[in-house]
Amino acid sequence: METKWLEDFVSLAETRSFSRSAQLRHVTQPAFSRRIQSLEAWAGTDLVDRSSYPTRLTPAGETLYDQSMEILQALQSTRAMLRAHTAAGHDFIEFAVPHTLAFTFFPAWITSLREHFGPIKSRLIALNVHDGVMRLVEGNCDLLIAYTHPSQPFQLDADRYEMVSLGEEVIAPYVRADADGEPLFAFPGKLDKPLPYLGYAPGAYLGQVVDLILKQSITPMHLDRVYETDMSEGLKAMAMEGHGIAFLPQSAIRKELRSKKLVSAVPHGFPTMQFTMDVRAYRERPVGKEAHRAGGKTHKSAAQALWAHLTAA
Repeated sequence: METKWLEDFVSLAETRSFSRSAQLRHVTQPAFSRRIQSLEAWAGTDLVDRSSYPTRLTPAGETLYDQSMEILQALQSTRAMLRAHTAAGHDFIEFAVPHTLAFTFFPAWITSLREHFGPIKSRLIALNVHDGVMRLVEGNCDLLIAYTHPSQPFQLDADRYEMVSLGEEVIAPYVRADADGEPLFAFPGKLDKPLPYLGYAPGAYLGQVVDLILKQSITPMHLDRVYETDMSEGLKAMAMEGHGIAFLPQSAIRKELRSKKLVSAVPHGFPTMQFTMDVRAYRERPVGKEAHRAGGKTHKSAAQALWAHLTAA
């Protein structure tokens, strides 16, 4: 039995809605339903009365709900004590950061932070956006730093989580330059001769936004997807070798643009294909001692001081 099943079950008991709890737990509804069924299989009895709406717990479910609250609170208290031992004298701030931002934005941001905020001990956890959000939701990081775009908003409860904008990033299509400094490939391509396209892997947050931009283009795009990866650095390396066109953050290719090793894949007079992403930091709102005992989160002094600096800035 996994503890996340209990967390799912507690959420369902409180929302009385499979769809709402699946949204809050950042999983699809079918996946959420399977977790509840797995918990019922472990318990050996039905925990949810599926014949009613809104959803109700069975008598066995009511019993497990009470016990689950105690179990989860005990686990959270134990984890807090263990972390206190580990973190003693090492007040590291843990950042969950998607791979692309870990390479492009984070190093320069930390440099600027040390100049304006002061010394900082940081631990970077590089992962995909979905896992980063789950890190935040499950209390396994101090801050989540991620791209956000109006077309793909995060479903985070504003009453529980707060955010601050750290800046903006421009994403645009780039390609290797030929000997004359012209792009090897340029939009829009032809139906009988599509352009080699280097794309983000399915499910990648940037990939979802880029796909939307391409679909909304007034001019039809003729692209042949020849390579995929989660990381912009991987796309950049392939573009530098001349394998195709890639949408890349400008912060990742400043040197290559200055040296003209990479150039825009958008010809003069063609509608712009660039778009702007907001870079934001998220954290769980701090709570008092009573709420903390009920499962809320308090913050390290260093993380609290950093957040105060970011919001003030």
